[in-house]
Amino acid sequence: MPDYRARLTDLRGRLRDCANAAGRRPESVGLIAVSKTRSADEVRTLAQAGQRHFGENYVQEALPKMDALRDLGLTWHFIGPLQSNKTAEVAAGFDWVHSIDRLKVAQRLSAQRPATHAPLEVCVQVNLSGESSKSGCTPAALPGLCAAVARLPGLRLRGLMTLPAALQPGDDARAPFARLRQLLQSLQADGLPLDTLSAGMSDDYPAAITEGATWVRIGTALFGSRPARPPPPGTPS
Repeated sequence: MPDYRARLTDLRGRLRDCANAAGRRPESVGLIAVSKTRSADEVRTLAQAGQRHFGENYVQEALPKMDALRDLGLTWHFIGPLQSNKTAEVAAGFDWVHSIDRLKVAQRLSAQRPATHAPLEVCVQVNLSGESSKSGCTPAALPGLCAAVARLPGLRLRGLMTLPAALQPGDDARAPFARLRQLLQSLQADGLPLDTLSAGMSDDYPAAITEGATWVRIGTALFGSRPARPPPPGTPS
């Protein structure tokens, strides 16, 4: 198994350097280790090296892994597209959801959040590029959606998330993250107490941190190249 402790130490150093270069406190940038397609043993090894926050994209893959690691008291972030028929499992098992893109999903998460749990921490995903292949609400729909989500009792709206388009030659890597920050500031000016920008992955986290990201979601830089996603349970071989 790779030396995850060394990889984590190196990545934290790079995140710290990016924050310092942007004139920010290093502790203002949180690291989510994207553990989709990774085994429970790999996650446990990284957790034992000090990583506490993990991100998953697929509900059926995540739940057995989370159950196997329950003794570690980790914080779990759902960061992938969420179908309405999976909201009950996410509401019961996760601590954060970064990918709310429509009110129906938010309402279901709120109603299905167990009364014994604290409100679910959530971000609204914004599709800044307009690509049909990406989830997220439009910037125009964002104020109305955020206002509605903020009123739901089982949720605590924290901020915004985005997945920018792939960079092309000559593109400004900071531009989509700057736009996300501007949208957050506009919502704050309207009275929403938001404090979170979930933005930046292995290839673009320096630009995201420069523009104010408070969570970066990183998989490859920690785990290495991603293996193929395992088939869902019960799939014929």
